[in-house]
Amino acid sequence: MNEPRTVRPYPFDMKDISVSPLYAKLRADEPMSRVQLPYGEVSWLATRHADCKQVMTDPRFSRAIAQGLDQPRMRRQSVGDGIMGMDPPDHTRLRRLVAKAFTARRMNQMRDEVRGLAGRLVDDMLAGGGPADVVEDLARLLPVNVICDLLGVPFEDRHVFRRWTEGVTNDETAKDDVLFDIGGELDAYMADLVALRRREPTDDLLGALVYARDNGDKLTDTELIALAGAGLLTGGVETVASALPSFVYTLLTRPELMTRLRAEPELMPTAVEELLRYVPINTAAMFARYALEDVWVGDTLVRTGEPVLAALHAANRDPEVFEDPEEIDLARAQNPHLTFGHGPHHCIGAQLARMELQESLTVLLAKMPRMRLADAPEDVEWKFGVIVRGPSALRITW
Repeated sequence: MNEPRTVRPYPFDMKDISVSPLYAKLRADEPMSRVQLPYGEVSWLATRHADCKQVMTDPRFSRAIAQGLDQPRMRRQSVGDGIMGMDPPDHTRLRRLVAKAFTARRMNQMRDEVRGLAGRLVDDMLAGGGPADVVEDLARLLPVNVICDLLGVPFEDRHVFRRWTEGVTNDETAKDDVLFDIGGELDAYMADLVALRRREPTDDLLGALVYARDNGDKLTDTELIALAGAGLLTGGVETVASALPSFVYTLLTRPELMTRLRAEPELMPTAVEELLRYVPINTAAMFARYALEDVWVGDTLVRTGEPVLAALHAANRDPEVFEDPEEIDLARAQNPHLTFGHGPHHCIGAQLARMELQESLTVLLAKMPRMRLADAPEDVEWKFGVIVRGPSALRITW
């Protein structure tokens, strides 16, 4: 049994899209290590692909009991995690009800709308004469408008939603006592919107969630508010808002990748999957699972009541699973990356995020055949918030 003696500060050093070499060392020599996040108790950190999958799927690990505990976290405040803080059968019931509204057909219907919106935003960038900022002019505007359309949020309220999503996920919420104010405002707004849907049914996603039923069961107002607000809104917006400029940066700093993707546009779906695997989107491992009994993870015994964090971007570079994991292969055929999680808590909006990334990158490459960075790569500033990481700004010209 591996008994590590060192408790390391976590997250490890971060720089642009790089992954700390310490992950590879731990994966090989100490796959279950001990880490201390800025807040909360000491935790195990799983770095191997197989171990991360086990922690996210084994019913002997619980998210529900983490609620109310001093769980390892990036922000000072410990807040509820909504559906991410549930175990089966409660979690299963909610996922099943959400799936009835969050259908593949609905996502397919949205693809043309997303492509059109991305096209208009890129046209606005071109009309401005450049340089343009991928972060402010595209990556933040596209997903907030998509998710607001999906939920049926009035157009005039979308600037408020943008402020809420940025506030919930950025680093200021770890330093200042603003998280509960923002969360309260968001919950109150969503409560009013849910009440309106009950009085006046609609065919948008929120309307479908309000009326989703399973054998007479339905979502409560509290569950609806948590899902639509903190769940779909913040998750659906900030993941894409951070991933898209990170992907553009990756392509523009590796010309051979951009050249191949332009020559073989049919690679876009697998290219997005490979960028999701390779480019770290989250600041650190999060959402600790607590052992309900003594559990062996690899050759490490996790004792009852101990938390484990799954380092997904370390698992995504595991050479036991991915051939040449440190290389970007835009045509990688087998790509079981864990960026969207795995098992019961696999990201609800994964298909929506994939579609937004595919369409926005396709539009950018088509409309800007000579796109390039306006600044030197080393001059691009990066943000590392409590949840996501990405460029603070990414200026491009053409």
